[in-house]
Amino acid sequence: MRYAVSDDGLRLAYEDQGAGAPLVCLPGLTRNMEDFEPVVAAFSERARIIRMDFRGRGASDHAPDPMSYNVPQEARDVLTLLDHLGLHKVAILGTSRGGLVAMMLAATARERLSGVVLNDVGPVIDPGGLDAIMDYIGRRPGFATLSEGAAALPASYAPDFQNVPPATWADMARRIWREEEDGLHLRYDPRLREAVAPAFDTTQPAPDLWPLFDALDGLPLALIRGANSNLLSRQTTAEMRRRRPDMLVAEIPDRGHVPFLDEPGAVALISEFLDRVS
Repeated sequence: MRYAVSDDGLRLAYEDQGAGAPLVCLPGLTRNMEDFEPVVAAFSERARIIRMDFRGRGASDHAPDPMSYNVPQEARDVLTLLDHLGLHKVAILGTSRGGLVAMMLAATARERLSGVVLNDVGPVIDPGGLDAIMDYIGRRPGFATLSEGAAALPASYAPDFQNVPPATWADMARRIWREEEDGLHLRYDPRLREAVAPAFDTTQPAPDLWPLFDALDGLPLALIRGANSNLLSRQTTAEMRRRRPDMLVAEIPDRGHVPFLDEPGAVALISEFLDRVS
């Protein structure tokens, strides 16, 4: 594990593996760099895979003020990491929240990007997906062991996820929870709930994020969508394709929010994207 230091003094954890064109992997809202283990396994021989934990997640420091868990600050943290590594320009693979950060970077520091892959996220967030996230975010799971938690995941994610191998659920449990004597704990700061609750209030008008998406104009762009996603609708996907007819798209069957990135369609799309940015 390596660390960069944010502009407000937090240690930001990252891993840097492989060789080739740099691909920075940014995880989802409550997730961490371990979600990108399949990407490292598939592509570290042809790309430099840099995986990052956002502040308050995984091995990165928790912030004294949870309200710093926001997309603009997280985008600045990515730039801090790039400067720490001496990288002027990188491609980004962003899962959910990580994709929003990638779009923010396109709007604020476009010269640092060589291309973007969005994993099950777009400029319109379906309210049903936000409600589902608020059902669990910041709440400790009620399982005693990782094996118990893994066994419960298929039912929790049904019917959006089907035909998922037991080993994949076991990997997911290991990535999202840690096992201690008193049971499972979250691998992120529970106060993240305080930070996102106002933005996730579906009774208020949603911000217009299309300008952030449009800022990707001219960059190689790819989209992975879970066919059963409750966060990225088919209508939003269609509009993204209309605005960017050159965008690579893979819809992953039997997956909701978010695909694991080990699916053949996801692997093939990332491979084609790397051909465009290498």
